[in-house]
Amino acid sequence: MGWATEYKDSLKLREVEEVFDLLFYRPLAFLLVKAVYRTPVTPNQLTFTAILMGIIAGCFFSVGKPAFITAGALFYAVSNIFDCSDGQLSRLKHNGTAVGRIIDGIADFIAMAAVYIGIAVGYANHQENSLFWLTMLIMAGLSNMIHAVLVDFYRNRFLDYFTQRKYDFEESLEVFKNAYNQAKHQKGKWFDRTIIYIYLKYCTLQRTLVARRKRSKPFNISPQDYYKRNRLIMRFWLFIGPTTQITNLVVCSLFQRIDLFIWIVLFGFNGLAIVLWVVQQIIDRTSKIST
Repeated sequence: MGWATEYKDSLKLREVEEVFDLLFYRPLAFLLVKAVYRTPVTPNQLTFTAILMGIIAGCFFSVGKPAFITAGALFYAVSNIFDCSDGQLSRLKHNGTAVGRIIDGIADFIAMAAVYIGIAVGYANHQENSLFWLTMLIMAGLSNMIHAVLVDFYRNRFLDYFTQRKYDFEESLEVFKNAYNQAKHQKGKWFDRTIIYIYLKYCTLQRTLVARRKRSKPFNISPQDYYKRNRLIMRFWLFIGPTTQITNLVVCSLFQRIDLFIWIVLFGFNGLAIVLWVVQQIIDRTSKIST
């Protein structure tokens, strides 16, 4: 099997991949995957490395000096490369686990939290109007989380229907709820218990923000029609995805313009998210999709 075929197999459906992932992060992640493919390195180890790189990035940002901000930006980019590589390795080796997928999702938020805390300490806290910039940064962080939830929901819905994946959201929640209840009564399972608890809270937030998931199939159009109606807006949803936001922060930080990053999130990405949500509701209604 050639590298081109292996790289293609390591990706999700191209329509749900972010542009910066396809052009930059995933090609580099694939080289990393090829380097560790025949070693005992696991996807979870790559995920924890991504978390570590994100925490290091946050530490650099907390210093607040130009050279350290640059280093923080580079480490954050490296963190995203490792974050892309765990899923690629899992798909090529077919050794992914449910808990591993949860950890992968949590890794993004841990790295983001570390970076935002670092920016709060090193940048916002040292501005003349520190309270204003701290407030703006908190709003940007919350916006980032909401964007991630929205993109994750619509991306998964696109995959569920177009690729005819089994629609088992509620059933999978029940499985994790049962696993959490079992872990509560087992010694030494505190890590699994914590991971599953965070995942369940995330699913609750996601469902509250964007949909009332039902056990029944939520759409009554063909996968081909669904693809045609949603392909373009899915691409626009990805413009506010996590990788795009990371790239925005990295580029602005390299130019020492963290203030510009905050304004872009609050007005650019939030404005686009509102427009996309309204348009998506129109598409869903005309497609007779229950949301």
